[in-house]
Amino acid sequence: MSSGREKVERILEEEMKPLRPSHARDWAKDITAQLLSLKHPNGEPMIGMLAENRPKIVCLCGSTRFKDAFTKAQLDETLAGNIVLTIGCNMKSDTEIFGHLGQDEFDAIKGRLDQLHFRKIEMADEVLILNVGGYIGESTSNEIAHAKSQGKPIRYLETSGV
Repeated sequence: MSSGREKVERILEEEMKPLRPSHARDWAKDITAQLLSLKHPNGEPMIGMLAENRPKIVCLCGSTRFKDAFTKAQLDETLAGNIVLTIGCNMKSDTEIFGHLGQDEFDAIKGRLDQLHFRKIEMADEVLILNVGGYIGESTSNEIAHAKSQGKPIRYLETSGV
């Protein structure tokens, strides 16, 4: 009896032939169905087992002015065995990084960064709001609304007043 890994390798070897673009969608559905059908020798679905055994992914949200809170939360969550998605801007406030730009250029960059952070929220299993002193600004409020719309569990650094 071949192992799940051998089955995956065989399926991919057979299916990874050059495809015409019109067949790519059907191929993707077919290969997904085949991969989902793989069973561990104990009878459990392989894909489900992989998802259950991976670390939780936590996305940090909050004002960039709280760089120390981001640093601490990133360390705490990592030491707890979680994968951490966080802001990607050198741990400085937006004003420190982009303050020299004109308002239109600043707004365009901030909009792109906000959208990128929404994608991180979508990737996450859970969102941690760093509401230092109870502060939740406009961007963080938007991130909370997005997380709720995606059905993501939300934790708060400070629970009073939430």
